[in-house]
Amino acid sequence: MSKLLKEVLRANEDYASGFGNKGKLAMPPARRFAILTCMDARLDPAKFAGLAEGDAHVIRNAGGRASDDAIRSLVISYKLLGTREWFVVHHTNCGMETFSDQTMRSLLASSLKTASLDASGWSDKGHGHGSKEGDFIDWLTIRNQEESVVQDVERIRNHPLVPKDIPIYGYIYDVGSGKLIEVHEAMVKGQATEGEFAHQTEHRRAA
Repeated sequence: MSKLLKEVLRANEDYASGFGNKGKLAMPPARRFAILTCMDARLDPAKFAGLAEGDAHVIRNAGGRASDDAIRSLVISYKLLGTREWFVVHHTNCGMETFSDQTMRSLLASSLKTASLDASGWSDKGHGHGSKEGDFIDWLTIRNQEESVVQDVERIRNHPLVPKDIPIYGYIYDVGSGKLIEVHEAMVKGQATEGEFAHQTEHRRAA
């Protein structure tokens, strides 16, 4: 058993010993919202969004992108479990900004070992066989964080399985300060156009 595995299992024992009545939490998220964000270890949605167990759905992938699978999860989130508001949260200093699709494909074709990053970019120091299977994957890399947030909010907003009455909010998490920074264009594109939230938007405009 590895040192890491032992640490995780020990931590789980400690957590389970104080679990209390959390086993009685309902399946639908209590606060009825979902967050799509990056898998980066520096982001803790429970802390930056004030979540406790059972509060919200958190969907994570590399970059926090609106991939087909992320949208699949969001659709399940509202259709079966009742979420009514969604956040798309990307972040500063994201690793997805450090490479292109072609970079990733070339690295994987060279070797399946872990690559390294230095001032000249990514390089593959591993040995052994690679694979060209990476050529068939859209890696959803990022060139500009604001643009990618807008693109993802817009894709979700326009998806035929997403209702028009769910507002979609776009933010960038600053890894240097812990703050959520609003992406105005994404907020505009993600507005609900039907239902309660659309009425609230019109009321704010009138005021």
